[in-house]
Amino acid sequence: MENFGFLRVSAAVPRVKVADVESNVKEICSAVAEAEKNSVSLLVLPELSVTGYTCGDLFAQELLIKRAEDGIRSIKAFSRGKKVTVAVGVPVRVKGRLYNCAAVIHNGSLRGLVPKIFLPAYNEFYESRWFSSGSDFLNGKIADDGALRDDGKSCFNSSTGETIIYAGAKATVYPNMLFSLGHSTFAVEICEDLWTPAPPSSYHSLAGAEIIVNLSASNELLMKQHYRKSLVSQQSARTISAYVYSSCGYGESTQDVVFAGSSMICENGTLMCENKRFSMEPSSITADIDIQKLRTLRQKESTFHHVSPDGKTDGDISANYITIPAGRGADTDFGKMLLRHVESHPFVPGYEDSIGGNCQNIEAERERNSRCEEITSIQVMGLATRLAHINCRSAVIGISGGLDSTLALLVSVMAFDRLGWDRKRIVGVTMPGFGTSGRTRGNAWDLMEELGVTALEIPIGDAVAQHFKDIEQDPSIQDVTYENSQARERTQILMDLANKEGGIVVGTGDLSELALGWATYNGDHMSMYAVNAGIPKTLVRYIVAWAADNKFGEVSSIKTGRSVRQILMDIIDTPVSPELKPADENGEITQKTEDLVGPYELHDFFLYNFFRFGYSPAKLFFLAKKAFAGVYENEVILKWLKIFIRRFFTQQFKRSCLPDCPKVGSVSLSPRGDWRMPTDAWSTMFINEL
Repeated sequence: MENFGFLRVSAAVPRVKVADVESNVKEICSAVAEAEKNSVSLLVLPELSVTGYTCGDLFAQELLIKRAEDGIRSIKAFSRGKKVTVAVGVPVRVKGRLYNCAAVIHNGSLRGLVPKIFLPAYNEFYESRWFSSGSDFLNGKIADDGALRDDGKSCFNSSTGETIIYAGAKATVYPNMLFSLGHSTFAVEICEDLWTPAPPSSYHSLAGAEIIVNLSASNELLMKQHYRKSLVSQQSARTISAYVYSSCGYGESTQDVVFAGSSMICENGTLMCENKRFSMEPSSITADIDIQKLRTLRQKESTFHHVSPDGKTDGDISANYITIPAGRGADTDFGKMLLRHVESHPFVPGYEDSIGGNCQNIEAERERNSRCEEITSIQVMGLATRLAHINCRSAVIGISGGLDSTLALLVSVMAFDRLGWDRKRIVGVTMPGFGTSGRTRGNAWDLMEELGVTALEIPIGDAVAQHFKDIEQDPSIQDVTYENSQARERTQILMDLANKEGGIVVGTGDLSELALGWATYNGDHMSMYAVNAGIPKTLVRYIVAWAADNKFGEVSSIKTGRSVRQILMDIIDTPVSPELKPADENGEITQKTEDLVGPYELHDFFLYNFFRFGYSPAKLFFLAKKAFAGVYENEVILKWLKIFIRRFFTQQFKRSCLPDCPKVGSVSLSPRGDWRMPTDAWSTMFINEL
């Protein structure tokens, strides 16, 4: 049973009875049983949940502290034979001082006690009245009687923690502990630790923890939840980790404050799930964390490893940590059920909410519109800066009536508008060939007319026919020479026109085509500036639709009888095609790209996950089956995945000499930036895994 690098984690909020340890332990054991039933590997419970967080001065009562220890003994016994590892909050006395701790328990064994470091003593909080800071175990200045030593020497071992007898067995008390759990590592911080300028989790992650668990008791105030959620999300992003946050809820004392059981799980800045606050029943949330993804991202981030402000490294941070085995993890069948959303269209936010073109999720639509605005702004700024820098008189673009050239033209128009230049300085050229349909030819011409650019039509049939004669190519053989000769003739026209007009050629090719090598070398592959090279095909369609709705009006002109928006919407509905082979008897497109190279939505899914997270082909296949369940048969996904890998490797030579292009998102194949791959790399190992 393959785990594909995933680990199932859960945050639970049991009902609490303040100072009633026996009742609380029953609730905790119930949460453990539920987690075990759901094949959870790591369960996180709230701060001081064995006793209740709001015990106040009752923490000075001997009976409460003893019963808390008995409670941990009971939880240990209950966990025996189970595969779930549990982190639960409990007060622990060490050498005359009380510490707010997280007890890590697995299979009948107490694996460690992690004390809270930062104790709030402001506003409604007064923890320093009852507890000591876990930093005692790091600076080692506590004597056996709890008093400060005059000589400052350590009574605690500041590198290995303090070993005590607790709940019937030896246990280590230490803040800097890493717990190995199956193929992952986790560390613990407690509530206020996260809210400080330098949270312990920052160092935990640098020492090797991919998961941070936080046992919390965060009360509710107006708007506090928004800040709390942002805090957890940002810390998971900053540390490139998963963050499992569980805060206490119903049953805590409401004498002065209210606890609503806020819990959430984040992964690298993304909120995986959160519970419903203010519930009066026990609750839990569960998610499958991608440990392999986190490790890959850390490997790629050169600044992840700690450097101090003076530029010197602080040495090996992990040397200040001890690693304890916390369990082997549950035998979770992720193939049967994967508790995480797999985005089928990772380049298009809120895609699932907009299937059919009618977005039902206003927030998703707003986010997508915001991204389209920003993407085009990047494209426009890049092109405008290049044009102004070289004192360019014009921009020359080949307009096919397809999506890519349409987006390039729209960006050019916006760039010229931004510069205050006359749109007539944009030279749009439609170059009908052997496969040009009436629909695309009409859309290309009408779009140029409506946008007010200089429009030219230069048929390429005669020139290509002469070329065939020169190289002795039989025109009836519609092979790669037949197709590429047309593409190169068009590029020659554009380049020569750019020289004539004192301009540059604006490239139209997109990111998906570059990944697949679906471009003619020294044909549409080449330009002086490529505005679309950072945008995948699945996103191009949405940007054009956004531009139609937000940048260009509905007013129809006398020239074409159509508005720019109407033309753009028809272009969006046109099948993707290079139109290099003759149309059918009705003048319709016969050469459809996705019939030949595969669905772009699949290839964009493969590209994003292969590039960003370094997923193996087997994992790509596993996730694609989840993302496109009910859309494509498994055999179809496998077929196109093999083609993606083969083409991605064999077509690197085209990407190695790409023209300049603006980086738009986190996936870029520029040889000068994000992707430096040898042209001669073999795909054998990757194909064989499938």
